[in-house]
Amino acid sequence: MRAPSPTIECDLRSIAEQTDLANVYDLAKVTALERADILSGELNTNIYLKREDLQSVFSFKIRGAANRIAKLSPKERARGVVAASAGNHAQGIAQAAKYYGTQATIFMPITTPPIKTKAVTAKGAKIQLVGDNYDAACEAALQFAKNTGAVFIHPFDEIDVIAGQGTIGKEILDQCGDTPPAAVYISVGGGGLISGIGAYLRTHSPSTRIIAVEPEGSTTLKTSLEKGVPTPLNSIDGFADGVAVKLIGTTTLKIAQAIDPETVLVSNDEICASARDIFEQTRTVVEPAGALALAGLLKHIRQGKAPRGNTHDANTHKGPCIAIVTGANVNFDRIGYMVERAELGAGGEILLAATLPERPGAFLQFCQALGEHAVSEFNYRYADQHSAHVLVGVKIKSVEEGKNIIAKLQSQDIEVTDLSDNPLAKDHLRHMVGGRASGRTPERIYSFEFPERPGALRDFLTTLNGDWNISLFHYRNHGASTSQVLCGFQIPNNDASALEASLRKTGFAMREETNNPAYQYFLKNDG
Repeated sequence: MRAPSPTIECDLRSIAEQTDLANVYDLAKVTALERADILSGELNTNIYLKREDLQSVFSFKIRGAANRIAKLSPKERARGVVAASAGNHAQGIAQAAKYYGTQATIFMPITTPPIKTKAVTAKGAKIQLVGDNYDAACEAALQFAKNTGAVFIHPFDEIDVIAGQGTIGKEILDQCGDTPPAAVYISVGGGGLISGIGAYLRTHSPSTRIIAVEPEGSTTLKTSLEKGVPTPLNSIDGFADGVAVKLIGTTTLKIAQAIDPETVLVSNDEICASARDIFEQTRTVVEPAGALALAGLLKHIRQGKAPRGNTHDANTHKGPCIAIVTGANVNFDRIGYMVERAELGAGGEILLAATLPERPGAFLQFCQALGEHAVSEFNYRYADQHSAHVLVGVKIKSVEEGKNIIAKLQSQDIEVTDLSDNPLAKDHLRHMVGGRASGRTPERIYSFEFPERPGALRDFLTTLNGDWNISLFHYRNHGASTSQVLCGFQIPNNDASALEASLRKTGFAMREETNNPAYQYFLKNDG
């Protein structure tokens, strides 16, 4: 069930005027606009960070929540407010409700990390844990509002919420003074943030480029802009959970269409690399969604699409490039994963699979071919009497250097495959033990997203009903609401249609990986 959206005439100036009147500063503060000196110097681009992670709830969401609840009538406040959220919106609503003296009830998925549920309850809100995802929590919240008369507050698809988020755009222009920003990079989930900031910038600084940044696995804005209507995604990558939205708002899409932003998509590894850049600049660990905008800015710089200038001479520069750092409500269990993937995202490491002849000296020849390059990990596995397989991570300083390493290995007749962009290799293979299974029974491999809740594996196996022999299983959690699972099944007659019909009944997102080169190299059975 979707929350109802108001029908509006998409007048950006009207939205900007409502932003000027927004009541947010009883709870929100004007956040710093800080120059990222390290990145600016390295990349010869004037880069600034808008530090919304410094808000009292560690995210920008307090702005929209404060403005919406401030405008409730006394009768509405007496009925209480209700919201659905996996984290940041919930904390904003809880704090604003406490300040304005109304009871907040928040519906959250069962998979919500404890750090976020504790933060919400500490602010006096009541929590109801329902379902595995936001959609289930939202449906329950809407039913609660219908039953009790509580006011439902949407996380992004309401004008008062949008106007509250838009105060970030007003602050940016005030802080930039007479030199308007050349570009502002804004992370996108449901579209409330880019609607508010974008409407204000289009109205008061039309020369400023507005760039929407989305994860490659969660492209709700880009997809809906291309289709012209709100278009639900079949599946989403929940890594950057603060922007993991299947369907953009009706209102926010109309506003986004009027803003007409540029769009850039980034990988999870690029997000992790940007989180590391923010840490090195600020000593703050941000959540993945908090690093998303900077990841888009850095990608544009690498692609030559960002405004450039002499950062040492302010008179010749066109104005700063600004990335909104949206939040720092990171689950502690996720930090290790982010550190692990940052090097790949920054282009500082390549992950290679190589096949070596099984003879004395072959391993030494391979190491000599790598030369003086630092090795971040090395996994060697005997395959048969003729060959062995190696999975190796190599530190590099540039993409060109990585290509040169591969070319050098190939020139010495070493078969090598670049797995740097291969999710199976990065999420599973480099953390697994064992090797190829013996036997001739055909095997099919699938990756799944399991909801991170007790009983998920039991439910999965119960649905399969013991009809299929599992030949491989690897579980990996990186602190998100879903876990990455790799599973192999033996198929006696090599007909996977019945298996896939059973797997679809589990309701878990899945993808076949049987032809993935990482599996073919290291895990495929001998049959």
